[in-house]
Amino acid sequence: MKFFSNYLYYRRRIIIVILTVGAVFALFMMLYGLPLHAVFYAGAICAVITAAAAFGDFHRYWRKFRTLRGLKNEILLTLEHLPDCDNEIDECYHTLLELLHEEKRTLHTNSDRRYNEAVMYFTMWAHQIKTPISAMSLLLQGMDTDESRELSGELLKIEQYVKMALCYIHMDGENSDYVLKKCPLDKIIRAAVRKFSPQFIRQHIKLVYEPMDYYVLTDEKWLLFVVEQVISNALKYTKRGSVTIAVLADNMLSVRDTGIGIPAEDLPRIFERGYTGNNGRGTFNGPKTGAQASTGIGLYLCKRICRELGHEITVQSDNTGTEVLIRLTPAAVDTRD
Repeated sequence: MKFFSNYLYYRRRIIIVILTVGAVFALFMMLYGLPLHAVFYAGAICAVITAAAAFGDFHRYWRKFRTLRGLKNEILLTLEHLPDCDNEIDECYHTLLELLHEEKRTLHTNSDRRYNEAVMYFTMWAHQIKTPISAMSLLLQGMDTDESRELSGELLKIEQYVKMALCYIHMDGENSDYVLKKCPLDKIIRAAVRKFSPQFIRQHIKLVYEPMDYYVLTDEKWLLFVVEQVISNALKYTKRGSVTIAVLADNMLSVRDTGIGIPAEDLPRIFERGYTGNNGRGTFNGPKTGAQASTGIGLYLCKRICRELGHEITVQSDNTGTEVLIRLTPAAVDTRD
């Protein structure tokens, strides 16, 4: 009913003209003394002709409306199914749409080309920077001074940031390299802990971890990145105390620290891209640990990776520390349809 009323409103001018002309003719016929039945007869014929024309016009209107409504999902891709033009105004609209569509396609092509070039260049740079990082790491391994240990810690952060950048690029790519298989969780955690062992020693942070015989269905490389990021955050915001890693009930991997914690008002937003919160905007452990302001990217990447792997990551925090919980998928679970 609403559609019909909209059509009447759209054709209101023509309807008013038709009614006015009909009334004028009927008035003059009556003034000139024509029989009343002749007036009604002529009016009936005109009404039938007008109704037939109106029906055809309404049908074309409805058909065009239905076609245009169906183009909502494909108008950005193609203009092939636009309705035929009934007049020059429709042709002008078609021309405008074609110009806009061509301009949009050109902009999209140029944008894709620039993005792909930037990704290719940055990926190449990130891989090349690994060579001097490895060389500097080997040089520092032969030294055992306070300065060399500090430099090793800073070099580890550079390597972690490069890894985050590569992860960020690969996650937005068209092709994903996630490979889900049975993986020993102990191996993944040991690799992450081994990487940060100098930082544990330098900051005098105790690691509480017991070897476990636990297998999960995951991608080893990507889960390792998540665990490394969580441990890195724990070390960054812990002045003294410990970091505890354990598997809890319900297949939950827990990484708990005794750091400064996360304010309650920041907890709902910590997984947002670029959000750093109050604690992430400053320096807390001083120059000896190098805990500088957060980038707001690490937990965002962890959230996305866990979602892609079928895991779930949550954070609990108070004034005694922070606990990151990752719900894993046991390897015994059959994921086939």
